[in-house]
Amino acid sequence: MTRTSSSPASRTPAPTDGADSALVWFRRDLRADDHAALYHALRRHRRVYCAFVLDTDILDPLPRADRRVAFVLDALRVLDTDLAALAPGAGLIVRHGAPREEIPALAAELGVQALYFNHDDEPDALRRDADVGATLKARGLEVHSFKDHVVFERSELLTGAGKPYGVFTPYKNAWLREITPFFLSSYPVERHASRLATGADVAARRGVPTLADIGFEPAELSAALSGGSAGARRLFDEFLERIDRYGETRDFPAAKGPSYLSTHLRFGTISIRVLAREAWQRGYGSSGPSAGAQTWLSELIWRDFYHQVLHHHPQVTERAFRPEYDRIAWAEGPEADADFDAWCQGRTGYPLVDAAMHQINQTGYMHNRLRMVTASFLIKDLGIDWRRGEAYFAEKLIDFDLAANNGGWQWAASSGCDAQPYFRIFNPVSQSEKFDPDGKFIKRYLPQLSRLPPALIHAPWLARPAELAACGVVLGRDYPEPIVRHETARMATMARYAVVKDRGFAPD
Repeated sequence: MTRTSSSPASRTPAPTDGADSALVWFRRDLRADDHAALYHALRRHRRVYCAFVLDTDILDPLPRADRRVAFVLDALRVLDTDLAALAPGAGLIVRHGAPREEIPALAAELGVQALYFNHDDEPDALRRDADVGATLKARGLEVHSFKDHVVFERSELLTGAGKPYGVFTPYKNAWLREITPFFLSSYPVERHASRLATGADVAARRGVPTLADIGFEPAELSAALSGGSAGARRLFDEFLERIDRYGETRDFPAAKGPSYLSTHLRFGTISIRVLAREAWQRGYGSSGPSAGAQTWLSELIWRDFYHQVLHHHPQVTERAFRPEYDRIAWAEGPEADADFDAWCQGRTGYPLVDAAMHQINQTGYMHNRLRMVTASFLIKDLGIDWRRGEAYFAEKLIDFDLAANNGGWQWAASSGCDAQPYFRIFNPVSQSEKFDPDGKFIKRYLPQLSRLPPALIHAPWLARPAELAACGVVLGRDYPEPIVRHETARMATMARYAVVKDRGFAPD
């Protein structure tokens, strides 16, 4: 296994007296503490400006009441306040437009000598950053970028043959072998905060716009998503009180099991190093062993793994990681479109699937176990191309992250890295009975089924009409009949996947 190292100590540029000022471009790292690019800029330059661009290339296609935009603006207001707390008079400069134009224009206005930002390995972001960097370098400016969003990135963890990992467990083992406090240490931004730019020129450019200012409508955010970096820290502190039980509670959507930090992690309102360090110390260090912390750390490692996959295999955004799976003939036509619409709207007739879809539609969040259940149902019960479901989640999820979303959908479709074998198909009824045994989650999002007892709520079509009527439910009126029978759909999936059958496996 080969490795290239990166840490606050190893990647600190030497101070340069001649480099007077710099611009730090915030993106998916909306915090003032433990921030790689900000730390390096402050170390090297006498005067450092901070900016964020409300990217119209991203914003324009979004619905006008998008929760992600509300989250970002809330986080920007907190970031502006936090910068001012580090150095009175400092703050965040916010622009609204295309970064390819706004960042070079702002750099020219401020007269900076360098641009600093943290990596974003999504293909569109890489193209954007390359264009901005090329423009500034042509003008004689320095451009520096750093790892910040993951613990190990790109080619830092490779197999003994120098190849990227394609299976999670060996990757996780390598991750755990290589991890030390060196990789999890924080960037002490506050030590150099006196170099943050202050004064009238900063004040004149500051100010976080409202939703209305940029053409958006109010969007409700839960308490877990408010407060930017301060809210993230409160949420993390609360999760640490129950992290030891994470392994037992995380799969039950009616229980308070997850950390609920996925959106904060996606937009960088909390540092991955802070999270991974705490999980590693509790799970494997002097504070451990905590089985719950070990399980949660494994989830964070999955995140690193999927980002590594995206970096080395950007084609996964459009095609199957395993090319043979693109030979599958997915269901198409009016009937498939009707099934897809029923899935989107939570009208499949399978209560756990429908409740999960109502959760994502109403809140912008879906429990991780239910992401697997709903994805499996769309792909392997309805026979619909995983890319359609991936796109729907990308539209709805507040915590949408391209690498993780794509990795999860390809896992469910059996077409990705370390994916479940195609013949292992989630049964939506048994999943419901196992992980929502009393139907508490189902009743929360399907109140029309609230009077059904646990014996009936997971598969209402198996109940006698009189039993349903006694609970105020008539199938086809109050709740739909199943749009597909699972066992029949399972056989159709086995036939559909026969074109890519892995001869190393046999159905069990």
